[in-house]
Amino acid sequence: MRLSRFFLPILRDAPADAQIVSHRYMLRAGMVRQASAGIYSWLPLGLLVLKKIEQIVREEQDRAGAVEMLMPTIQSADLWRESGRYQDYGKEMLRIQDRHKREMLYGPTNEELITDIFRYSIQSYRDLPMNLYHIQWKFRDEIRPRFGVMRGREFYMKDAYSFALGYAAAVHAYNQMFVSYLRTFARMGLQAIPLRAETGPIGGNLSHEFIILAETGESAVYCHKDLLDLDISTTSVDYDGDLQSVVDYWTDLYAAADEKHDPDTCPVAPEDLVEAKGIEVGHIFYFGSKYSEPMGAVVSGPDGKEVPVEMGSYGIGVSRLVGGIIEASHDDDGIVWPEAVAPFDVGLINLKASDEACAVACESLYGKLLAAGRSCLYDDKDDSAGTKFARMDLIGLPWQLIVGPRRLRTGMVELKNRKTGERVEISPESALSRLIDQQIG
Repeated sequence: MRLSRFFLPILRDAPADAQIVSHRYMLRAGMVRQASAGIYSWLPLGLLVLKKIEQIVREEQDRAGAVEMLMPTIQSADLWRESGRYQDYGKEMLRIQDRHKREMLYGPTNEELITDIFRYSIQSYRDLPMNLYHIQWKFRDEIRPRFGVMRGREFYMKDAYSFALGYAAAVHAYNQMFVSYLRTFARMGLQAIPLRAETGPIGGNLSHEFIILAETGESAVYCHKDLLDLDISTTSVDYDGDLQSVVDYWTDLYAAADEKHDPDTCPVAPEDLVEAKGIEVGHIFYFGSKYSEPMGAVVSGPDGKEVPVEMGSYGIGVSRLVGGIIEASHDDDGIVWPEAVAPFDVGLINLKASDEACAVACESLYGKLLAAGRSCLYDDKDDSAGTKFARMDLIGLPWQLIVGPRRLRTGMVELKNRKTGERVEISPESALSRLIDQQIG
């Protein structure tokens, strides 16, 4: 993409009410624009990142055996009355009426709707287990939306729902999602820490939240230092096999949020305890028959008797992850995107757009990068070098390929690693080889 044709409304300064790093940088980098309190338009750069994260989430859900579908944002209040949650959910639920005076709501979650779909579609245990998911916009009317996309009212979320016959099968479904979440966050360059959690308005008796560490996190996290070195990508995962050992491996080490941490009873030696700030990016729940019993989601078991299915739900904040990744990966100059979620792989900078040799060289590099399948943002604008460098650092692309008249006269260009700041003078051919062959890192 040529920057001269791209919509990238960079701001020199962030609005005064942008309190945290991700909010400031997302506004300044032209990723989002506030439409109203807690509601944002996703501009092209932000949408590219959102879609990258969404695709990783989708691939890992599919790998774990979940099946994608799509449910509406508007739901009938009658379903929520069946489960008993309509009045209990509180003012965070946006309640509306259609023109026929039917009570509706903008869905904050989908347990009732998916249970309704299931009960009219599956009647036999032979069709179990089943895990259905979708990636959809949600709305919760936060009393004080803040921190940009980290705590907005409208948000993009992956929510999955498992259905199983009996407790053992339900826990296996839970473990599948537990492991899937670890893999999902690892692919985004994040070290996720699973914490035993309260179930809240979802209900149930088994729950974990997944936290990523960031200096500007919302709550304190205490964990054994060895948790920070665990790597799920080195673990062979068979989703149809017994995953309990993997779950135990990740949960045997101490980890607790501030409300559950007691310094007097903490089993970890002070020299092994890490105290940090964390951001929740995912949450999983097992809640048994909390919804299936009142809503009549039953199947015929092996003995022919009807039994309610055992259920769980599993959420990942896709839009929240955009902010969370920035909180975990930035510096004083801007965002530092992990390669897997970066909006473009390479930023190609023409330091002097009016110079014919620079233009020819950049056109050649740009064409070869695109032909090789590497996404590239080509800064072909007639701005000063300082403006170009500051803009490219702000938006945080992993690699910058810099072409200027002085180096080009000696047959060289410059390649910059955004994360490390390392710059190397290199031939255009060698730069392409490193970027295209992914001999980078």
